[in-house]
Amino acid sequence: MKPVREPAVAGQFYPSDPALLAGMVDDLLAAAAGRRTEIAPRLVALVAPHAGYAYSGRVAAGAYSLLSRGSFGRVVVLAPSHRIPLRGSSIYARGAYRTPLGLVPVDEEFAERILSCGGGELVFEPEIHRREHSLEVQLPFLQRALGAFQLVPIVMGRQDEPHLTRLAEAIAKATAATGGAERTLLVASTDLSHYFADEAARALDGVILGHLSRFDADGLYGDLAAGRCEACGGGPMVATLRAARLLGASACEVIDYATSGDATGDRAEVVGYVAAALRGGAAGDDSD
Repeated sequence: MKPVREPAVAGQFYPSDPALLAGMVDDLLAAAAGRRTEIAPRLVALVAPHAGYAYSGRVAAGAYSLLSRGSFGRVVVLAPSHRIPLRGSSIYARGAYRTPLGLVPVDEEFAERILSCGGGELVFEPEIHRREHSLEVQLPFLQRALGAFQLVPIVMGRQDEPHLTRLAEAIAKATAATGGAERTLLVASTDLSHYFADEAARALDGVILGHLSRFDADGLYGDLAAGRCEACGGGPMVATLRAARLLGASACEVIDYATSGDATGDRAEVVGYVAAALRGGAAGDDSD
């Protein structure tokens, strides 16, 4: 029997009832679609937050509202490990993830391709995934936006070089090896600054927004390492930007930004959230 990673934060970060969850996500996606500005269509990657939907759901929906059903057959999600330290990254390489909306099968062949490029820094360690929320909370949005797809779930421990570059290269190599037969979307899961006053949080987060807008992975890595900004998923963001560049992305657009204070009204200690889209080609490119 293949392993199934069961939901860890259903009923906490998002509703555990399938109908309530589907309705909530659909409402968030519809509201985001109504307020977004159009961007060039050829999506390569997204950046989305991973807090409870009451806090970051609006921002996450800004990213996922850019998707259409069936537009991607495979999604590679890079998320940080909050609970268990790890030298590199763990890929859940067999079986499936479950949410209240159903099973999401792992693309086992694709996952094995990445593992084979890992140089010992990529492993299949299910325990790393078991209680980690940062990847799980992305899945109901993907399920409602895309319908059926295969998942490549990657939880990252070590967020420094050379691991980030090696992981980006492994993802790009595995994607290229598919021969373009099935479109692959990358997703970086991250929140931004934690528990600063709203004004200070926006200043810190502005450093990250600037690097995203400039599609500057090296600058982002440097400022994260120097403490000039902070993001629990900084490593997944940097690796995703680098992999997306290798896969032909040429621009990054910040879709939405907010702090938890925008949802709660309490601006004394907030968490920052960003949604961004990385794209390649130009508007009207028939490769989309």
